[in-house]
Amino acid sequence: MRKINYGWIIAASIALGIGALIYFGSPSRLPVEEQQAREDAAGRLKKVQAEENTLQEKETVSEAAAAPAATKEEKAMWPEVSPDTFKVKFECSTGDFTVECQKAWAPLGVQRFYELVREGFYDNSAFFRVVPGFVVQFGLAADPKDTAKWRTKRLQDDPVKESNLPGYLTFATSGPNSRTTQLFINTGSNKNLDRMGFAPFGKVIEGMDVVEGINAEYGERPNQGMITQEGNAYLLKNFPNITLIKKATLLK
Repeated sequence: MRKINYGWIIAASIALGIGALIYFGSPSRLPVEEQQAREDAAGRLKKVQAEENTLQEKETVSEAAAAPAATKEEKAMWPEVSPDTFKVKFECSTGDFTVECQKAWAPLGVQRFYELVREGFYDNSAFFRVVPGFVVQFGLAADPKDTAKWRTKRLQDDPVKESNLPGYLTFATSGPNSRTTQLFINTGSNKNLDRMGFAPFGKVIEGMDVVEGINAEYGERPNQGMITQEGNAYLLKNFPNITLIKKATLLK
């Protein structure tokens, strides 16, 4: 193997450095006028940056000041603990429907659903699994950060007190004590799910025709792992006609 002569490389580098100083001039030896001009320009740049930073700070403070007011207003109308009975209106891209929730049916499930609707979790999310005559499923957020926030907040199971009949709303699970955010509405009679621990906590009281009309062209094709990671960015790119929940609103 050929040996490299590092002495020549170092000497050449020194020569190039000296040549560059001769050609461009040493920074400390710039003409006074040019040096002053550069300092003035740097000063103006710092001033502009300082003004921009001040403006950004003011905007941040304004946003922070405005946010708590909305939160307080919402909390005044809907306290942290759910009522015994309440309704939720779903405004969807294919129409609207309303569900009524009963705390007595499944208290832990009702409280979780109430919290999620209260914070807007379901807004802009999609019905990503639609099996006609069986279920329509939803509950992965449009923004994957929102899904991640709740992913490990698993609920203990509620005893099954009602049956999974058409129009009944139930949490999806991946096994015992695993409920988080995903839900399904039964579109068929699924009494077999009762003995598997799926506890309904509400039912559709208006707009069941809208539920049954949710777009089924994609079936079970949307990948839940991809939705969890990318949210609507994945869904809207690959399934442009998917039915969306524009907004879910608590009603008394």
